[in-house]
Formats: sequence, C-alpha cells, structure tokens
Amino acid sequence: MRKLIVFNNVTLDGFFTGLHGDFSWAHGGMDDPDFHAFAAKNASGGGLLLFGRVTYEFMASYWTTPAAQQNDPKVAEGMNRRQKVVFSRTLTHASWSNTQIVGSHMVTAVRKLKQEEGPGMAILGSGSIVAQLAPENLIDEYQFVVNPVVLGQGRSQFEGLKQRLNLKLIESRTFRNGRVYLSYQPA
Repeated sequence: MRKLIVFNNVTLDGFFTGLHGDFSWAHGGMDDPDFHAFAAKNASGGGLLLFGRVTYEFMASYWTTPAAQQNDPKVAEGMNRRQKVVFSRTLTHASWSNTQIVGSHMVTAVRKLKQEEGPGMAILGSGSIVAQLAPENLIDEYQFVVNPVVLGQGRSQFEGLKQRLNLKLIESRTFRNGRVYLSYQPA
C-alpha cells in the first residue's frame, strides 16, 4: 500500500499561505547549508505528486522555466519528471509533463491510488485537498517546515476541517536558519 505524505511550509501562526496566495516568506533560508541539503533531498525524491488546481498552476508556472533550471536544476528535473495528479473541477488541460487531471470523486481516487503498487505519494501545498483527505484517514504523515515568520492572517491548510486531528510527533529537526522540521503521524 502506498503511503501519502503532506509536506508544507508553515508560519509560526500556522498559515501555509498569505491571504492572497503570498508564499514569498518560505523562499529564504538557503544560506544554511544543512537546510539547503535537506530541501534538495526532500524535493528530488521519487513518487507521485498530488495537487489542487491553484498549487498545480503555481508549481507548473515555475518549475518548467529556465529560471528553475538555472536556480535549482536537480529539483527542477525531479519536479518535471515525476508523475502528477491534479484534482480540479475546472481544469480541462494539463500543460505540465506527466500530469493527469481528476475532476471528481477525489477521496475515491486517492483510496484507489493508495491501493496501487508503486512509490509513495506527496501533497505539496494544496490546503483544500489536505482538509478533505485528513478526516478520511487517508494521510499517513504530516511534514511541516515551520518558518520563523508571523503573517497575522492567511490560510490554514486545515481550513474547513470539521473534526479534531490527533497527531503524534515522530521526528523533528532544527536548522541554524531558524526553521524547524516536524513530522507527525495520526495518533
């Protein structure tokens, strides 16, 4: 059975994006060699990527560019090579390589994907997907990089969740740049 992981950057006040989609606060910290190595290793792994439409369009607009190839060629190569599934009721065409669109029945589709043979799956960003899959017990691990920034307002990746999630810490790591990696499993 495939494992499904969520990996997201969050602020100290728990937001994964600013109110208007601002994510610039998460792009720093690469001057810390340990954090840079951690981020590169994590991003260049294998497996299936799951996205909502907004995150998909954001990622596709960057990782397919010459700037991405120049700034981080290993990560760009991995992101462009990996299989991707985008859940969207409005997207009709996927321009990013190796992308499949699933327009409805997301929970059923993820259950089926988890039963298939193959490498693990990861959700990057895509808070609405996280909030829908979490109560269905389809997420096996929640990985967060807590950034030393407070936005005051923004979007929680658990927005709309109607029940409490009890999680247990399985790993943590602190970086010199002030970021903290936390990994949880459902309790």
